[in-house]
Amino acid sequence: MTGQTSIVILIAIGLLLADMYIIKSLKSALTWRFLHNKWFARAYWAFALLLIAGLFLSVFFKIGVGIRAAILMVFFLLLVGRICLLPFLFLDEIRRFVIRLTRNNKEADVLEKTDPPTTPTNTDAIPRSEFLVKAGLLASALPLAGLGYGIATGVYDYQVRRQTLYLPNLPKKFDGIRLGQISDIHSGSFYNKKAVLGGVEILMKEKADFIFFTGDLVNDLTTEMRDYQDIFSKVKAPLGVYSSLGNHDYGDYAWWPDEAAKQKNLQDLKDTHKRMGWDLLMNENRRLKVDGEEIGILGVENWGLLSRFPKYGRMDLATKNTDDLPVKLLLSHDPSHWQAQVVPHYKQIDVMFSGHTHGMQFGVRTKEFQWSPIEYVYKEWAGLYHEGAQQLYVNVGYGFLGYPGRVGILPEITIFTLKAAPQPITA
Repeated sequence: MTGQTSIVILIAIGLLLADMYIIKSLKSALTWRFLHNKWFARAYWAFALLLIAGLFLSVFFKIGVGIRAAILMVFFLLLVGRICLLPFLFLDEIRRFVIRLTRNNKEADVLEKTDPPTTPTNTDAIPRSEFLVKAGLLASALPLAGLGYGIATGVYDYQVRRQTLYLPNLPKKFDGIRLGQISDIHSGSFYNKKAVLGGVEILMKEKADFIFFTGDLVNDLTTEMRDYQDIFSKVKAPLGVYSSLGNHDYGDYAWWPDEAAKQKNLQDLKDTHKRMGWDLLMNENRRLKVDGEEIGILGVENWGLLSRFPKYGRMDLATKNTDDLPVKLLLSHDPSHWQAQVVPHYKQIDVMFSGHTHGMQFGVRTKEFQWSPIEYVYKEWAGLYHEGAQQLYVNVGYGFLGYPGRVGILPEITIFTLKAAPQPITA
């Protein structure tokens, strides 16, 4: 048995024991009729076992990433709910123990003094238990309330984030030029064409000189773009729109009758980029020219450090014949590629642009502070990072996957201003 298997089994056993304790405590403290109905218990345990089965499927079997994300999101939210509820149940358990202990001491004192026995007053025991348990249930419902709020308000609430990129070797003709970035469209998740179009219109109002799209156009199938190709065809810029592929774009998470069908889907996706007027970079580069001066735009196929993500990227091909370019901008979907390959082996890359993380679609993000559970998986997961003279920007995505909402980490449209100035000193 592997270490990973042991951990998952221990988590499953721990959750089942916690559920047994929760059910017992709820029945002891509350008189709600449905809690004492045998069908409620059966339904509760059936759902709990299905969720644990989903956890095992997500960890040990190859299933659709969207399904995996949905299972893990539900698992995470219910885990948080349990964590919020258990302290209230423990507190009520302690309160009950203290009452029993006090009652026994009083009875012993009465017998010792041979006085008539007195009945301890405990008229408030049940109300206090109900109060504590109901307060715990309310606290445990907060994550689910946040989930609903994120579906209602956050999923299409596109935010424009502005960032200045300082590039010491930037040619003068590019000083002040504006670059837009979107990432992770995931068209198969959309359900509101008008809202999606609204985000594109926000991007177009920024009048970027050129635009990057950094992967994951679809969830699995190119046909997901059928209703959205016309919308994203509106993404235009004077100096072009450049794109790259993400891990979802290859069809690796879908079932195919044969390899030929999978390859046709990938070719159809490439054709979709072309029909929209986007220049898809497949381990290759372009020279962007303004009044005789040039910078390099490089794009690689997906390359992810985690084993479950494909490693199709070829930096050796993308950097070919670019040594003379003073500035090189790289599109690479997965930010883990930066520390794994770009920083140690390709010092000539000035800035890498990524997506992939979505910021987990859950967390806190302000100008001064950001946090999401995804930071325990990806060191670089949102915003701008520096490593020596090299920079990485991670866009948290235009669309969504699995959970159809966003809480705290809102969909992003990034607008960069390139400046020919010394790079600020960073910690």
